[in-house]
Amino acid sequence: MTVIDYYFSMVSPWAYIGHDAFHDVVAKHSAEVNYRPIGLLDAFDRQGTPRLPDRHQTRKDYRMLELQRWREKRGLSYTLQPAHWPFPFQTADRMVIAAVEAGHNPAGFMRHVFKMVWEQEKNLGEEAELLAAATAADLPAADLLEAAGSDATGKIYNDNTDTFLARGGFGAPTYIINDEIFWGQDRIDLVDDALASNRAPFAATG
Repeated sequence: MTVIDYYFSMVSPWAYIGHDAFHDVVAKHSAEVNYRPIGLLDAFDRQGTPRLPDRHQTRKDYRMLELQRWREKRGLSYTLQPAHWPFPFQTADRMVIAAVEAGHNPAGFMRHVFKMVWEQEKNLGEEAELLAAATAADLPAADLLEAAGSDATGKIYNDNTDTFLARGGFGAPTYIINDEIFWGQDRIDLVDDALASNRAPFAATG
């Protein structure tokens, strides 16, 4: 069974936009996913990547174009600038880790969080909304929220970020198959192709 290391943050609109498409490819190929939430802003800072407010206006404008294009492409219905985005996302990220550590598949929880942020404009910085998302996904909401605040979960979160950077990651979402990096939800078709062909991984040669 092919294993995909999936690096992401719940604050990423691109992780939301690609969520269902990615999981369709995973199911198609019976792949296994290692869900690895990362401290995305920490990763940006450590690499010298400007955060969104600090980027040049031309990049901000292009981002808005892409959000519209992919909304149409994926058949989604979301607000380009939701009322409560960005939100304090670390607890949501860490609840994904807690779910994985407890043996649960976090995909349903992630889907609910994404929809609540981008489609329903709820404030996922509030614990009540996170609990509602976990409950809707049939997960033990209170247990996951408590575990999200633990030192053990925090260590995994930090370790994920360290490993992500060490493996050459620089943005979210990132999918890694046999050490080959696919960055961005617009590369899901290439992930599909790689899984279908079972080819040897490509490597950077620059």
